[in-house]
Amino acid sequence: MLVSDKKIEVRYAETDQMGVVYHANYVIWLEIGRTQLIKDLGFNYAEMEADGILSPVIDIQVSYKKPLRYGETATVKTWIESYDGLRVVYGYEILTGNEELAVSARSAHVCVKKESFRPISIKRHLPDWHEAYEMNKKKNE
Repeated sequence: MLVSDKKIEVRYAETDQMGVVYHANYVIWLEIGRTQLIKDLGFNYAEMEADGILSPVIDIQVSYKKPLRYGETATVKTWIESYDGLRVVYGYEILTGNEELAVSARSAHVCVKKESFRPISIKRHLPDWHEAYEMNKKKNE
């Protein structure tokens, strides 16, 4: 199973009045991690969109454990938690510079046709992605 790592330097603009990363910014970092995983698998999300396929979020769960602050470097770890040919669930951990867990999260996605927003089979429409996702989903054994 591939686990992708993406380093993110916490910018001042990402913090709130309390001096910690504003909670919604973590969701942006999850997307950065997800697109890095897709890149690490050898695919390009922008090319998929140019081909008329989108991958909207249908569910997201975020659990905040420890705050990150301006000047720190976060590491977003991303993997394929589960995949069934239609739905993909990505797992995430965001770690502090000291490798402490700051956030754990999951996001579920489906692929849809851009013009109709109708769900499509990844297996049928993106067979290379399907094969890579099957090989890299987390083994829950």
